[in-house]
Amino acid sequence: MPKILIIRFSSIGDIVLTTPVVRCLKAQMPDAEIHYLVKSKHVGLIRNNPNVAKVHAFDSNLRKVAQKLKSNKFDFVIDLHNNLRSRYITTMLGCKTIHFDKLNLRKWLLTRLHIKMMPSKHLVDRYMETLESFGIKNDGKGLDFFIREKDEVPMSSLPENFRNGYYAFVIGGSFFTKKLPNDKIVNVINKSKRPVILIGDESDQGNGYEIARKVNAPILNQCGKYSIGQSASILLQADGIITNDTGMMHIAAALKKPLVSVWGNTVPAFGMTPYYGDEKVTHPIVQVHGLSCRPCSKLGHSKCPKGHFECMEMMPSDEIVKRLSEISLLA
Repeated sequence: MPKILIIRFSSIGDIVLTTPVVRCLKAQMPDAEIHYLVKSKHVGLIRNNPNVAKVHAFDSNLRKVAQKLKSNKFDFVIDLHNNLRSRYITTMLGCKTIHFDKLNLRKWLLTRLHIKMMPSKHLVDRYMETLESFGIKNDGKGLDFFIREKDEVPMSSLPENFRNGYYAFVIGGSFFTKKLPNDKIVNVINKSKRPVILIGDESDQGNGYEIARKVNAPILNQCGKYSIGQSASILLQADGIITNDTGMMHIAAALKKPLVSVWGNTVPAFGMTPYYGDEKVTHPIVQVHGLSCRPCSKLGHSKCPKGHFECMEMMPSDEIVKRLSEISLLA
């Protein structure tokens, strides 16, 4: 029975995007024992995955975790993170390893010189290419996310005026330049005229309160109040979802939910748009075209490098509302 270790330390979206690799490996190599190495704070994204036999977590002590991993005597390692830390782990393990090509030079050319050399493939399809030597094929079933029963948020627990339907608005993001500004969010919510639940982490609570004070529609600011699993439950039951380019966007896609994604400093050309495999799910992308400064980073910034933040400040609110209305008919 082959024992395989998959490495992807972070972040939320990147980990969710590896789930087809895990599923296809287990389905097409049923005798394989699949382990997964991830940062401690992201263990919850993997521990409920029935295709993973064991999750290994670490915080900072790579030597300690490498020593523990070595006792498992892995046959293969699939390094989907491919940085200095993951290469340290694979070197210590000393077994056959496949390193994922992150195409960092091509990303640099796109962000710095705006030279377009990124392949027209989704990141998931590139992840799947690492399995070619195993003879593993993409099953086309998209992403996976498993909600524990204790994380399910019943509609009966929501205020009465939310029980007949609501929109979910993911206002968070790992960087400022990925986040739609509050005034734009308020404008979209006021024009949509539907109850809205705001989703984000503790750092988004302040923005959530500011937004809630200014809208003219029923609103729940749940930023920092739900776990990732509970937030996923809210997304699963929503009539429509608006989200920045962030991890919860990929969780919504894993739940096969139609959504509207809003893109600021990042661009779909990086290959990380909502992924549904062979399933036809509506997921319109709203972005500002024609900006010479975009993309300015493959991740994001704490503030706009140019000082104008036009990639978000010029975002067409009316288009977001229109697209949201269209996908809500499909929910």
